[in-house]
Amino acid sequence: MTTALTAKPASTNSLLSPEADQASALAAYNGILTIDLDAIVANWRKLEKTAMPAECSAVIKANAYGCGIEPVARALAGAGCKTFFVATLDEARAARAALPQAAIYVLSGFLQNTGEAYAKIDCRPVIGELNELAEWDVFCRRSGWSGGAAIHIDTGMNRLGLTVLEAQGLIPRINAGDHGITLVMSHLVSGEQLNSPVNARQLAAFRQIASFFTGVPASLANSSGIYLGAPFQFDLVRPGAALYGINPTPEADNPMQPVVDLKARIIQIRNVERGETVGYGGTWTARRPTRLAVVAAGYADGYFRAASANDGTRGAEVIVAGKRCPLAGRVSMDLIGVDITDLPPNAARRGHMVTLIGEGITVDELAHHFGTIGYEVLTSLGRRFARVYKGGVPSEAAPSPA
Repeated sequence: MTTALTAKPASTNSLLSPEADQASALAAYNGILTIDLDAIVANWRKLEKTAMPAECSAVIKANAYGCGIEPVARALAGAGCKTFFVATLDEARAARAALPQAAIYVLSGFLQNTGEAYAKIDCRPVIGELNELAEWDVFCRRSGWSGGAAIHIDTGMNRLGLTVLEAQGLIPRINAGDHGITLVMSHLVSGEQLNSPVNARQLAAFRQIASFFTGVPASLANSSGIYLGAPFQFDLVRPGAALYGINPTPEADNPMQPVVDLKARIIQIRNVERGETVGYGGTWTARRPTRLAVVAAGYADGYFRAASANDGTRGAEVIVAGKRCPLAGRVSMDLIGVDITDLPPNAARRGHMVTLIGEGITVDELAHHFGTIGYEVLTSLGRRFARVYKGGVPSEAAPSPA
């Protein structure tokens, strides 16, 4: 568990005050992850405007992509978001604590013997299989529960969801009324690829089946799907990654504001002679007398080993004293080496912070060095970072989920 700390802008309630107390608390941490709740809200409002007149919901699964489910949920609800999606019942419980009035959908569906848990927190399963639907129906009849559920239809992902043929079998139920279905949805395979033929096939399949769910709101677009245009937006859109600053349009400039800033502490400055190696395996060799900053972050913190530098490959960069500096050697569990030779003397010292994300280094850039996507970068950020919230209405002083 990581203690959630709160920054002290005038627009927020400060958890640690005065500023000296906050600085003292943060000094105990080797890394600080700052999450800009106002930027998340701004991103949601931009997506809402782009999708109008469709409702804009928010996906806050995986601890709001590593940003903190409760503070993010509160900030978005305060901005007007009324519908939220999580992956599991545990996440739904955390979301409900922050969202007493919102509609909350659970994407993993209706697991066996979970009816009471759904009813207790008044959230809705996203049903993607006929056995789930039958079990949900039995629970609703026996308990009198009428909280509603979504139907997930598979239009090409081949992951979760009823087949189109199975969904067609529900048409008599829909026509009969009093069916308890509050949303019909599907999920895009390649929404980030503007010219993917899969998009058009999925749209045609979903449009046809959704037309039979008379009076039931329909949802197809994720973050990238919103930017495929009005035909994909239907009644409700479900942005996730874009809320947290990840580019939903990787074939164009990122329309989203950056949300996270990640800093880690220099714990030693050392000199390395020409010809000496740095790190495990000795894969990086100093080609000149080198000044090295040893920084307290590594793959245990979600800074992937794939970002390493060796004699044949330039690795990721970090910002030290306002300048980009390259990694030197392999990323290890707790530490990275950074070549600061080109900085002025004393520009970087023991105890100073360097920037791993921020100051022009985006989540998507780091994902490129990691050989992955921004989603994995954010959801991997580790338990050892202090989390500091800017803006919004942060939660009370309590440990936040890692």
